[in-house]
Amino acid sequence: MTSIPFSLPVIDQPVIDEMMDTLTRTGWLTSGPKVRALEEEIAKFIGNPRVLCVNSWTSGAMLMMRWFNVGPGDEVIVPAYTYTATALCAMNMGATPVMVDVKDDFTIDPAKIKAAVTERTKMILPVDIGGYPCDYDAIADVLADPELRGKFRANGKRQETLGRILVLADAAHSLGATYRGRACGTIADVTVFSLHSVKNITTGEGGAIALSLPDGFDHDAEYKYLRVMSLNGQTKSAFEKNQPGAWRYDIIDQGLKVNMPDLCATVGLAQMRRYKDSLLPERKAIFKYYVDFFSRFDWAVLPPAGSADGTESSYHLFLLRVRGFDEARRDRMIQLISETGVGVNVHYIPMAMLTLFRNRGYRIKDYPHCFDLYQNEISLPIYNKLSEEKLAVICQSVADAYQETVKG
Repeated sequence: MTSIPFSLPVIDQPVIDEMMDTLTRTGWLTSGPKVRALEEEIAKFIGNPRVLCVNSWTSGAMLMMRWFNVGPGDEVIVPAYTYTATALCAMNMGATPVMVDVKDDFTIDPAKIKAAVTERTKMILPVDIGGYPCDYDAIADVLADPELRGKFRANGKRQETLGRILVLADAAHSLGATYRGRACGTIADVTVFSLHSVKNITTGEGGAIALSLPDGFDHDAEYKYLRVMSLNGQTKSAFEKNQPGAWRYDIIDQGLKVNMPDLCATVGLAQMRRYKDSLLPERKAIFKYYVDFFSRFDWAVLPPAGSADGTESSYHLFLLRVRGFDEARRDRMIQLISETGVGVNVHYIPMAMLTLFRNRGYRIKDYPHCFDLYQNEISLPIYNKLSEEKLAVICQSVADAYQETVKG
């Protein structure tokens, strides 16, 4: 039986060579030259000069909440259809996540946002599910509504400078995506990418913050401050302190310890250098293979990939939906696929269905469209080096499992 895992990171000779360089030439493991090189590569790729690498998406989002003074008593709007980290980053800072329903493309429904805003709302976290960007212009239009702006109660200098709810894009999936011709990482006020092991570009564990603040902010000063805040508020990294005569430092604020080590950045750096010309086009080709195959079946609901306005996915996930299926039949279909040795997944169990959130009063009945998407969704493997031969096996396994399921 063929064994095809759901996800595999790119660990090839360029990655090994880069790691050997880190271990034998630089001899530096925590934040140092490889982190800076990775930041520069991501910055060049997205066209945003202010990129800060951190040790996870969650810690990056928490750092930005600390920066924007989000805490106890505040509310953060999140889509109900996302991974738990989108809400946990707010909860970990003492704020309350407010969930809203989503659209057919799995992204947050801008029409639902207005009713969720209160005087306590400080931030919204739209999520680019599967790598397909949210409708950021529609979100901006909602937040520009004079009624909503009138509700905003600033707490602190940065909130006063912005004068409205901050948009932090949960771009965990969307490094390489574009929204209306603009690269993700340049659209929202703040964007946080994930570099986790299953992402398009990985550092094992990691994340990257991209700042695109509006006029009124001293962008370079805020970027410098965030770097310090990622190191416990310390004005020099260990690498900088290790230089001859450079031992003296200061602690200027209550920061977090969320810096990325060079050991992790090395893996992502070797991948990032090939992302635009090689790794991303390969993912797109795999996505297209699935589209070409499953578009023949009226039971297959295909995920969004792009549109004529310049919006395009990063092809992180292939979120196949099975028309008319409920949870039981979807789960049966997954079991049959798994028995062939093909790894599939579900993205995601809606947060309101999880014990943590149910115990806090969230109810899935309040997010009906969210449940409709979840109950018949199956995520198919999509990663680099997935051969056409294996893709054919995956597709046939899924099609056969559907037929077996409907036969009962």
